[in-house]
Amino acid sequence: MKILVSGGAGFIGSAVVRLAMTRGHAVVNLDALTYAACLDNVAEVAQDPLYAFELADIRDRAALDRILSDHKPDVIMHLAAESHVDRSIDGPGDFIETNITGTFNMLEAARKYWTDTGKPKGFRFHHISTDEVFGSLPEDTSVRFTEETSYDPRSPYSASKASSDHLVRAWHETYGLPVVLTNCSNNYGPYHFPEKLIPVVILNALAGKPLPIYGTGENIRDWLFVEDHADALLLVVEKGAPGRSYNIGGENERTNLELVRALCTILDSLQPKVNGGSYADQITFVTDRPGHDARYAIDPSRIRDELGWRPSVTVKEGLERTVRWYLDNRDWWMKLMKRDGVGQRLGKG
Repeated sequence: MKILVSGGAGFIGSAVVRLAMTRGHAVVNLDALTYAACLDNVAEVAQDPLYAFELADIRDRAALDRILSDHKPDVIMHLAAESHVDRSIDGPGDFIETNITGTFNMLEAARKYWTDTGKPKGFRFHHISTDEVFGSLPEDTSVRFTEETSYDPRSPYSASKASSDHLVRAWHETYGLPVVLTNCSNNYGPYHFPEKLIPVVILNALAGKPLPIYGTGENIRDWLFVEDHADALLLVVEKGAPGRSYNIGGENERTNLELVRALCTILDSLQPKVNGGSYADQITFVTDRPGHDARYAIDPSRIRDELGWRPSVTVKEGLERTVRWYLDNRDWWMKLMKRDGVGQRLGKG
């Protein structure tokens, strides 16, 4: 199978590219190489004859038409997006242009390509989205997001992703484009760009800087190891029913404070401080993010029951693997620390 992956030099996209290549698929990596992208993420597969890279922006319709015509993919996995909530608060325009207009361009290019090639039965447009489109959950752990949960986005980022989800469903209903959608919980793991919570904590801890936690740290997230997510995404694009959506969760709920303390414990073990203290001493509570959702949690029953997928990595195992990866790959993240906005508090409103 030949897969076109938009955003394949990003965090989740590169995990999809690497896994797809190890399974023998041909991959076309379409990426604009914005600030959060890094071709080092796919360096291990870049010399494979089944791999191709296209430098292009999903806002450029003509480029999308050319790429689809040249490479003739069997399926499209659309991951290209602006994804950092704090940046969306400071500059929502980029999120509207990329996540909404860019997705519109991807859909129209895909529809033209699918039609021009005779509407092959196996073609799929897989739109990868987030659980943040559903808004915020109560503390009651019996309540989780399902595929039927009403949309209630609270940030410019989640609103832009909700809009793109609606476009994808509309193109299926109106034009018959064979689409599948997935909404995932918070990802983490190797190659996570160093502006998100887990890498920020790891790298600040190593640098002796404060470990910033928004508000009181009681906000809850469901954590999904990125390689588990990539496995689920490939399963959905291969076996998901057209028009169907699937929620992908790690079944690993933690408060932000619990998560940061767990990371500190792992670091205390793997990279002990010279003075014998704990990295937890660096925890600092900072002013909360505007509109910060209280809790996210995914009910993954549909993907488990219909497609047989379950996460394989516990949050304890995944966090240790992640910390080890950052300790072993300093050259990767040190270059990225120089990029615009990295290491700064964004999204104050």
